[in-house]
Amino acid sequence: MKLTVLVDNNTIIDRYFYGEPGVSYYLETDEKKVLFDVGYSDAFLKNASKMNISFYKLDYLLLSHGHLDHTWGLDPLIKYYSEAVIEKIPLHKPTLIAHPDTFTSKLLPEGEIGSLLSANKLSNHFNLKLSKGPVWLTDALVYLGEIPRTNSFENRNPIGVTQKNGNQKADYLKDDSALAFKSSKGLVVITGCSHSGICNIIEYATKVTGEQKIIDIIGGFHLLNPSAKVLEKTVQYFSKINSSAVHACHCTDFRSKVALSQVANLQEVGVGLTLEYK
Repeated sequence: MKLTVLVDNNTIIDRYFYGEPGVSYYLETDEKKVLFDVGYSDAFLKNASKMNISFYKLDYLLLSHGHLDHTWGLDPLIKYYSEAVIEKIPLHKPTLIAHPDTFTSKLLPEGEIGSLLSANKLSNHFNLKLSKGPVWLTDALVYLGEIPRTNSFENRNPIGVTQKNGNQKADYLKDDSALAFKSSKGLVVITGCSHSGICNIIEYATKVTGEQKIIDIIGGFHLLNPSAKVLEKTVQYFSKINSSAVHACHCTDFRSKVALSQVANLQEVGVGLTLEYK
């Protein structure tokens, strides 16, 4: 599998791409082409074009959760496909896979921070598959679905409220999910923001895949000014899994990266980075 970073908060030096506080990855396996998250704007499309990546033959569009920095690129992606139809460019209609709660309204006092498009509207443009359970995309690549919250230190605080059918409740981001890839050397875990807890995600990924050896974790770890307890427990967990590499990015702050670097082989991440796993 080849993974290309299309959107991240940072860009790779001497590569002239657009960065923004969001996430988008392009994954290619022998069988499928997958887009995981679409960032906040059309930056992922601009960057993909510079990298000579086309989405006309995309098999799957996956969303890690419903927040704006992962879903607001859906509108420019729909325009991208609509213009292809107008220009009679052959394309494949991808299947959009997400948790059923991904497109519910998510609110802070400042306003909407969730998807601007409903599941109903998106079904006009994509083959929509909403699932709480794992979905295998290939024999080796799986969308994990809803992540069980099994430890005592992660995802303790909600982010705003979620609104469904006129009812509001604290939003613990039950829609937050991730991907896992079974390589010949071990498991690769690919996250968006890890609102479920990065340790919870890794634990569930090993359970779903049956693979215990971790060779890489890439994505946002949701470690933004974490409490001393959360950071300590996370570092302890990473010291035990002994991953060959760790690519913490997006919503992982400097202090957390420094702490993780004491127990893990922490690597640089930015737009333009490509990683390959066999």
